[in-house]
Amino acid sequence: MIEKVNPAHPDKIADRIAGAIVDLAYKTDDAPKIAVEVLIGHGYGHVVIETSAPIDKTDVAFIVERLTPGIRVFIQIVPQDVHLAENQAKDIRCGDNSIFKGMPLTEEQKEISKIAREIYSAYPFDGKYILDEARLILCQSHAATSELKQKYPHAEVNPLGDWTGGIDVDSGATNRKLGSDMADSVTGGGLHGKDLSKADVTLNIYAFLKAQETGEPVTICCAIGDNTIDGHPYSELVAIAAEYIKSIGGFEKFAEWGLF
Repeated sequence: MIEKVNPAHPDKIADRIAGAIVDLAYKTDDAPKIAVEVLIGHGYGHVVIETSAPIDKTDVAFIVERLTPGIRVFIQIVPQDVHLAENQAKDIRCGDNSIFKGMPLTEEQKEISKIAREIYSAYPFDGKYILDEARLILCQSHAATSELKQKYPHAEVNPLGDWTGGIDVDSGATNRKLGSDMADSVTGGGLHGKDLSKADVTLNIYAFLKAQETGEPVTICCAIGDNTIDGHPYSELVAIAAEYIKSIGGFEKFAEWGLF
């Protein structure tokens, strides 16, 4: 059983805002240390940014307006903790303590990802989809329910009827849809709103990619400050994650669908 939400879901909009702010940090710093938390809903937004890179509130406000037009946003930007900054200043070292897991995708998970993308291409509005062995459930806002039912005749489409969705109906927060982003690989922290020094980003990506390559589960334990993980210098794993982020178009694009 797997759930997938699309990029217009309020939680994914929050992830996309956070990702766009991380992209902004990388434009001014090759190796920024940044963590972003976003909460949006019902006309208001809150963005908290811890950063070593210079970030302008006006640029953040433009990002929020682009992805959630018309809301009133409160933006707080603070420097990275001075002790943590000093500890990470010289080398690329692991930026967190956690356990990470990579799992090969199942055919069911690949199929729900494909279905979600197909529907979103026709209806670029808030939507959520669930697939298990017995049921396909499609909840898509602003949708012609009869058209979806025609294309997916065995699906349950909008069981409660038509709906509008978006942040005027629901609220959204960063990293609240980890199952949708990571399938069975969910363990440690969230993927979004963080730079590549953070294990939450780099090791989740690395473990996921390794699991797809080997077809076997991958489990990794790390401590903050580690410079070697899974037999590799941490800098090599950061480079692998950086190449993956680059290949999909940046952190904001990564936030749209996650890892699958």
